[in-house]
Amino acid sequence: MFYGIVFYMYFYDTQQHHVPHFHVEYAEYTAVIAIQSSEVLEGNLPQNKMKLVQAWLEIHRDNIMADWTFGGAWIAYSKN
Repeated sequence: MFYGIVFYMYFYDTQQHHVPHFHVEYAEYTAVIAIQSSEVLEGNLPQNKMKLVQAWLEIHRDNIMADWTFGGAWIAYSKN
C-alpha cells in the first residue's frame, strides 16, 4: 500500500491484457497499468493518485519487471 493505493500482480492474467502489467485500487477506483509503457490498459484513478502511481513506477520499474518475470517463471515451473 502506498498513499492508500493498493498494488496487485496476477501472473495468470495474460489473456486479457497481453503485456506485463499490474492492478491498482484506490477507494472505488481501479486501473490496470502496463509496466514498460506506463499506459493505462483499463480503468482510471483520480489524477493526483495516477501521478503518484506513475512516479512510483518510474522509480521501481526494473524491480517490478523482475517481479513479473520471476512470477511468470515460477508459474511455468510449478506446472511441470
